Amino acid sequence: MAALDRVKVLVLGDSGVGKSSLVHLLCHNQVLGNPSWTVGCSVDVRIHDYKEGTPEEKTYYIELWDVGGSVGSATSVKSTRAVFYNLLNGIILVHDLTNKKSSQNLYRWSLEALNRDVAPTGVLVTNGDYDREQFADNQIPLLVIGTKLDQIPETKRNEVLTRTAFLAEDFNAEEINLDCTNPRYLAAGSSNAVKLSRFFDKVIEKRYFLRDGNQV
Repeated sequence: MAALDRVKVLVLGDSGVGKSSLVHLLCHNQVLGNPSWTVGCSVDVRIHDYKEGTPEEKTYYIELWDVGGSVGSATSVKSTRAVFYNLLNGIILVHDLTNKKSSQNLYRWSLEALNRDVAPTGVLVTNGDYDREQFADNQIPLLVIGTKLDQIPETKRNEVLTRTAFLAEDFNAEEINLDCTNPRYLAAGSSNAVKLSRFFDKVIEKRYFLRDGNQV
C-alpha cells in the first residue's frame, strides 16, 4: 500500500485548556482518560478523507502537533517552541471557554507560530483591542476550538459564545465549541464534524493544490 500524503497542523493554546484531550478525541474518537501536561510537543495522526463522497476523494494523514502551552514572552521560551513551527500547513487554536485569558492569548499563540510577533514583550493587547490587520493576509488556514462547554452555566452561555464568535471572526476562521469528554460533539454528520472536515480539506488544498496557483 502506497504511503499517504500528509499535512502538518499545529494545536496551540495555553496549558490546561484541553489540547491533549482534544487531539486524542480527534485522532481516536475516544475520551482521554488521564490527560497529563505536554512537555515540548506530542504528535498524533488522524486519517482524513479529502472531499469525501466526491470523485476527488483521497485519503490523507493529518499530523496534529500538540505544542506544550507554557505562556512566555522570553526569547528562550519562543526559540524552544520555534522548531515545531517549521513547515506548518494549518493551525487549530484552542481556548477554555471558562477562561477569558486563554481566549485572549490565542492572538499571541497565532502570531508566534506565524513568526509575526516581533514585539519584545509579546503583548498584543491595548485596552482590550487587537489589530485585526495582523491576520488580514494570513494564508495559513485557522480553526478556533473552545473547550469545556459543559462547564459554562446556562445563564452565561449566550454571553460567552457571543464573545468567542467575535474571536473567530478576528482570525477569519470557523469555530467549534465542545466538551472533550463527550464524543457526541464531533459525531458524524454534526455541524461540528462538517466544520472540522471543511478545515482539514482547506489545509490539504493549501498544501497540495494551491502551491503553484492551481486550484482543485
